[in-house]
Amino acid sequence: MDESTPLLVIVDAANVVGSVPDGWWRDRRGAAERLRDRLAADGLPGHPGPVEIVLVVEGAARGVETVPGVRVESAPGSGDDHMVDLVAGAGERPVLVVTADRELRRRVGELGAEVTGPRSVRPT
Repeated sequence: MDESTPLLVIVDAANVVGSVPDGWWRDRRGAAERLRDRLAADGLPGHPGPVEIVLVVEGAARGVETVPGVRVESAPGSGDDHMVDLVAGAGERPVLVVTADRELRRRVGELGAEVTGPRSVRPT
């Protein structure tokens, strides 16, 4: 693999948004848009290299638009299943999944992805 290949960062929007009780449940789509905008502005804090950020949304947050710096994918069904499919399709590319979901962490870890928690992209 080429050293210039950006790290693929897959963000579990529902899990990250739900990690802070700030009223996100009143407007799930708006909360996902705020997360998207923060990711577009800040990238992956502490990671100096190039990254490609994919924000996976589901449920009431479906339909959030892509912006420069963050590709948004609306999961057709389970967000977890969609993230696993993205990891599986990445081949040898380095992948980092942002989630605290234990089962998702296990599933993507078995496919070779690294995993980090919501605090890596969202202040508490």
